[in-house]
Amino acid sequence: MSLLLRSAAAALAFAALAAAPALATQSPPGRPAPEPKTTLAEVEEEVMCTVCGVPLSMAREAPAAKRERILIQQLIAEGKTKEEIKDELVATYGDDVLMLPARSGFDLVAWLVPLGLLLVGLLLLGGLLVTWKRRGSGPDDRDRPAPAPPLSPGDAELVDAALRERD
Repeated sequence: MSLLLRSAAAALAFAALAAAPALATQSPPGRPAPEPKTTLAEVEEEVMCTVCGVPLSMAREAPAAKRERILIQQLIAEGKTKEEIKDELVATYGDDVLMLPARSGFDLVAWLVPLGLLLVGLLLLGGLLVTWKRRGSGPDDRDRPAPAPPLSPGDAELVDAALRERD
């Protein structure tokens, strides 16, 4: 078998292996794609223990955390998606069960304030850098000594003579 033919066969085999997972997840024509299922660990990372105030994945021994886990496991067994499970937890325990605030209403402030502060900080830093650049005096320029005054012609001759004697 020639090298070209072997290379083409290897490329074709590689392409078939790479496409296999994508083809396996496609649903037959006319049927909706199945919703991806979730795991307890995935949901635990995004919800809080309503009593402890810590992520559910960290609240191990609290009875409230155990009850939340049981509910999550029941919902997973029913085939619910992560978002459906989180919606059910909010309906049962309230908005405090979610680790991240909602991105609407008053909770939107929790998203916008840190971003606004970051933007203001970057603008202030940019303004300082522009000011330092225009002045030519950055924070390190204060530590530099002033340049020495130029030598008089007589002093320049003495320095040249001393350097010639040294060589």
